[in-house]
Amino acid sequence: MKILVSHCFLGEPCRYDGASCLDRQVIELHGAGHELIPVCPELLGGLDVPRSPAEIQPDGRVIAQDGRDVTEAYRAGAERALAIAREHGCTVAVLKARSPSCGSGEVYDGTFTRTLRSGWGIAARMLAEAGIEVMDEEHLQASLYL
Repeated sequence: MKILVSHCFLGEPCRYDGASCLDRQVIELHGAGHELIPVCPELLGGLDVPRSPAEIQPDGRVIAQDGRDVTEAYRAGAERALAIAREHGCTVAVLKARSPSCGSGEVYDGTFTRTLRSGWGIAARMLAEAGIEVMDEEHLQASLYL
C-alpha cells in the first residue's frame, strides 16, 4: 500500500522551527511492506524553513504568529499534497498531529497559547474529504503493520 506521510517524520527538517520529528513508528511502515510518499504541505505551499508558527483561527483563516495571513499558502500546499496522493494512489495518510496543515481531530485554537480544540488541519481535511483515510502518528492503526 502507498501511504502519504508527513515528510518531517522521515527526518526532513521542514517544521516551522527548522526541525524534523523523526518517527520510527512511521518509518516501520516501510518495513511492513508499504511505500511511503512524503509530503510537507507547508513547503508545497511555498512557505520557508524556518517560518513563524501558524494556527487556524475560529474563522478558518491561518494566521502566523507574526500576524501574516498565510491561508492561501496552506490551501495551495493542501491542494498539491492531494494531487500527489492521487498521483500515487494513496488511500491512507499519516500526518503530524495538531499541525495547522496536518492535524486530524485536534489543532491549536489560534491563540498561540498551546491550547487545543477539536478540528482538522487544512491538508488533512482536504485529503479526508477526498476519501483518503487520515490519521496522525499518535493513532496509527495496528492493521497497517500486518
